[in-house]
Amino acid sequence: MLTPVAFAQDHSTQLALPQAESIAAPLHVEDAVTEALAANPEIRAAERRMALAKSKTWTASSLDDPMLMVRDWDTPLRKPWDLNMAQPMFMLQRTFINQDKRKMRAQVAAGDAGIAEAELESQRQQVVAQVREICSVLLRNADERAVLTRQNGLLKEAFSMALAQYTVGKVPQADVLRAQMALTRLGERTIQLEEERDAARAQLNALMGRGAGDPVEVAGVYRTLDRLPTLDDLERLALEHRPELTALDRAIVQKNDESKLARTAFKSDYTVGLGYMLMPSGSAMRNAYMAEFSMNLPALNRARHEGEAAQADLATRVTESEREARANAVFLEVRQAQVATLAAARRVRLYRDTLLPQAEAAFKAALAAYQNNRAEFPTLIDSQSLLLEVETSTYTAAAAVDAGLAQLERAIGTSLPNEINQNDKKMERTGK
Repeated sequence: MLTPVAFAQDHSTQLALPQAESIAAPLHVEDAVTEALAANPEIRAAERRMALAKSKTWTASSLDDPMLMVRDWDTPLRKPWDLNMAQPMFMLQRTFINQDKRKMRAQVAAGDAGIAEAELESQRQQVVAQVREICSVLLRNADERAVLTRQNGLLKEAFSMALAQYTVGKVPQADVLRAQMALTRLGERTIQLEEERDAARAQLNALMGRGAGDPVEVAGVYRTLDRLPTLDDLERLALEHRPELTALDRAIVQKNDESKLARTAFKSDYTVGLGYMLMPSGSAMRNAYMAEFSMNLPALNRARHEGEAAQADLATRVTESEREARANAVFLEVRQAQVATLAAARRVRLYRDTLLPQAEAAFKAALAAYQNNRAEFPTLIDSQSLLLEVETSTYTAAAAVDAGLAQLERAIGTSLPNEINQNDKKMERTGK
């Protein structure tokens, strides 16, 4: 351990809390959201899946390719090269699928496109929620580092006072060592915050489609709330807007269409063909044609088609059950996000309006008392630690409200009504 005098000579360079220098133009939270929606790789992949699903709608109702058949009849084995004795035939053939089948196939394909569209919206909302949560982490991180910088200055002053009094023999060495320990702990906490900041920056860059190590700064204010809609209103909003539920609703419609498609299997498809034949030499007529017509007979295979229709009906009921289970899970997400957000908002009011003024007053009183030799140095350190804890807890709670609102909006699938106040001057700040 450094001696008090050596520590006094060296602590400003070893344990000083570095101010984070701005390495990029500050990016507002809403701008980060916009950039992520435009450049996020997972969103782009979902957009392409949706485009692929839509492209299949037209092809699902199209006919199969026509077929050309070439056949050589009656070629003698003794003279396989003598085509004049053979009977070549050329036929063009095409199958015409029942029109109801084609229509239902197109509807099923359109269902895939609708589901892909809902999944794209779900991915967008997920990215928006993640961006907002990470931005709240960066804003809180910057505030905590600013608090540590300010507390570092206060501790340096206390350390200087303790060292001066220790030099003249008025206080024990233990007071100086306590100041050393407090400064060291601030340095340790700063390292933790810088690690958290760098990790959050990498996550934000990944969401915005940037390189993980690109410089990024976040500016903005914590979102706060005056009140939230009732739980019934939040659940209603979730039923109306949650993309996962929309996707399952569309999947149920699609399963019903698949059930109808399975029943169209009882309708026959038709195949027609027209051919040309070249008769062997010596025939009365060398040129002839051939017409062909065929159809499948699904009525003779009724058990299979009825089984397929029953399976399609069961698949519909499975999807309906999945939708019910998913709605129940969504309601749980809504309630959990609501509880967490309201609790964080209460903590903000408690810290900001009650504990923070009390902690500031207690620290100022302890500092004044120590300066006038009317208080022990441990009392000053304890009051400083309490002030630091309350200040950081205030910003942690504010960030929790912001993150909770992002989670709640993700849970209901849409923006909250205008109960949210985004310009609370008491909590306004800029992340550095």
